[in-house]
Amino acid sequence: MNTLRIAFRNLSRQKKRSFLLGGAIAFGILIITLVNSFTAGFVENVQENFSHFFAGHVFLTAYEKSPSGRLITVIRDDGVLIQTIESLENLPIQYLSRRSSLEGTLIFEGESIRQEVVGVNWQEERFLSERLILRDGSMERVLTDPRALILNEKMAARLNVQLGDTLLVQLQTVTGQQNVGEFILAATSVDTGFFSAVSAYAHRNHVNQLLNIAEEEYISLGLFLENMLLMERAAQVLTRSLEEKISLVPRFSGPQGFQEQRNQLLEEQWEGTRFQLFTIGDFLEPLNQVASTLNTVGLVVVLILFIIIMVGVTNTFRMVIYERTREIGTMRSLGLQRGGVRGLFLLEALLLAVGGAVVGLVAAFIVALVLSLINFGTDNQFFIILREGHLLFKVLPAQIAGNILIVAVLTLLAALLPAGRAAKMDPAQALHKTY
Repeated sequence: MNTLRIAFRNLSRQKKRSFLLGGAIAFGILIITLVNSFTAGFVENVQENFSHFFAGHVFLTAYEKSPSGRLITVIRDDGVLIQTIESLENLPIQYLSRRSSLEGTLIFEGESIRQEVVGVNWQEERFLSERLILRDGSMERVLTDPRALILNEKMAARLNVQLGDTLLVQLQTVTGQQNVGEFILAATSVDTGFFSAVSAYAHRNHVNQLLNIAEEEYISLGLFLENMLLMERAAQVLTRSLEEKISLVPRFSGPQGFQEQRNQLLEEQWEGTRFQLFTIGDFLEPLNQVASTLNTVGLVVVLILFIIIMVGVTNTFRMVIYERTREIGTMRSLGLQRGGVRGLFLLEALLLAVGGAVVGLVAAFIVALVLSLINFGTDNQFFIILREGHLLFKVLPAQIAGNILIVAVLTLLAALLPAGRAAKMDPAQALHKTY
């Protein structure tokens, strides 16, 4: 306790010097904490927004192979799937979504665009009607017209189509035949930039008719979980439960893995129905790489900053030891051992590092809070990284502890050489030191 009081006293004797060094450490902690928390929030927001748009965290789809070798994607009977899902009491599912989708060409008065149209059962997916932001039209009109289409405002502008207009769609059925159908534009949604190509919605029954599949059939079964953090565990539990009942293809990783798996299914010879289970995370593997890169860049920048700070700490402690030479001699003559002298200066460095880190963390939390209060709106192209129009800063205790540990170690290393020299001083020579 005496050593601790002396260390505090020594730091307070040189307030300006301690403030500058502690402030530099605090600035480094501020930067790395903001980078880490923003990156973690960025990843979570993107995954959550993807999950809402695609109506699930974990997905199941089924494949058949036609006599000609074509891969047919359709779930014809989901009895085993639903029975298995309902039997897993610990699976935290908020709701299920059964969707069909077509990739076709929308045509209106000579203009055309390629567009994916998602078939939705609006009675089952009420959450989607609540989450969609419409620019024009209304959900009432969508629900009452079986051919109703919700189209992104940017795509509607390219077609120069107005509410109530009839659009033609050219597409292939699930078995590869060419087909033509009609949609009535009932509403336009706010342009979401990245999701423009997949933000078109219609009634699932109508999409099924165009795809030439039965009313009760669909393309993809989505499981929306109560907690996204349980996504991978839920996928593993469901995989183990289904493997004994149906033919599951292996999990893939990344968009390329998905395409490679489809190619493999096309090349192999098999019969019956094969099911595929995947998660949002499987498609967003590149996102985790981006997050890792951002964290690495942030860490490199902060390490460079702390190397500069270490030089400052080393020079400062050399000056401090020079100024306190007689004081060191007095303590040594009173019985303080060399280890005690070294420990005193290292304790001062540690207090400086921890104090600066605490101030940096408080400053980071304040800055993050202020930034998270800014409403950027939900009708802009950056909504994918936002949560209801706000930035999300997610604090990860393990990262914070790691950053503080790095700062403490670097500061102690910077003070170690000057502290060692102070410990080696001869008491008699130190007492006779003159300035």
